[in-house]
Amino acid sequence: MKMNPMGRTGVMVSELCLGTMTFGTQTSEAEGHAQMDCALGNGINFVDTAEMYPVNPIAKETTGKTEEILGTWNAKNRSRRGDYILATKHSGEGLKDVRNGTAISSKTIPETIEGNLRRLQTDYIDLYQFHWPNRGSYMFRKNWNYNPALQNKANTLANMEDCLAALQKQVDKGNIRHFGLSNESAWGTAQWLRLSEDRGLPRVATIQNEYSLLCRLYDTDLAELSVNEDVGLITFSPLATGLLTGKYQNSAIPEGSRKSLSPDLGGRTTDRVWPAVDAYMAIAAKHDVDIVHMSLAWCLTRPFMCSAIFGATRHEQLEHILKMTDVELSNECLDDIAKAHKAHPMPY
Repeated sequence: MKMNPMGRTGVMVSELCLGTMTFGTQTSEAEGHAQMDCALGNGINFVDTAEMYPVNPIAKETTGKTEEILGTWNAKNRSRRGDYILATKHSGEGLKDVRNGTAISSKTIPETIEGNLRRLQTDYIDLYQFHWPNRGSYMFRKNWNYNPALQNKANTLANMEDCLAALQKQVDKGNIRHFGLSNESAWGTAQWLRLSEDRGLPRVATIQNEYSLLCRLYDTDLAELSVNEDVGLITFSPLATGLLTGKYQNSAIPEGSRKSLSPDLGGRTTDRVWPAVDAYMAIAAKHDVDIVHMSLAWCLTRPFMCSAIFGATRHEQLEHILKMTDVELSNECLDDIAKAHKAHPMPY
């Protein structure tokens, strides 16, 4: 499997990353362990999780369960911990199920990382990410309503510097190795970079934002920052929560699927999405490539891409995704995709 640089860290990660957010709800512990074995056995060396997982649904009583499942795998496979890059996240302000919605700060970072390490049963975290900014985010279908005028710039920058100083202490202790962002904006990422370089504090290595054939906000500004500043995108939902598998077309709702648990798929099921998916499915059929493989392979052609996170609730889904590693899209296919994007622009 192709390896890409993780920012300027010198670390190389696989172009596909195993996502684990369903471990503990839709995906059992035994299945999660089997996915770890299968992913690592097939060249994936990158695994992503978060303290708030699992989802579908998000619930206080299951918070942290995903990290615990990865932790029991780590405990059973001590000699393999160095075989993969482990990424997890610190939840931002507003999630009441974690620390009663307290904002990320130098006060929360040490205790949160200790919790991550304890649940994961590991001595270190390779990539530590802030799940979303304290000031809010335009992601999660909030892009047209996000209001930066409500921010206090001085407070925002002071909090960033406070957090970076706290992260440096964790690096010095050996608890974390590198720092990343998630659901951030171009302005926010630029400020984190500036402060880290001015103060000699941990530099942003990656940014984890949504990106797919159906969600291309990243192209409008963050793409340029990524390329020029070596901050690689770790895309989540490259299959648009399953929409780009085609399984939800014609009002289908497969039993046990994400749509059976979240009918609007987090606001993604607009009237525009169905003809757009039809168009991409037609392109895949025309070029004799699986729609899942085409969607992932297209993401990996983007110049700012570090790795694409995929989730598999069942083992057969994981095996199917792994078959795309040899897929290369022709110029004709890429041209057809570009035309479809212009014909079916998404509002998010």
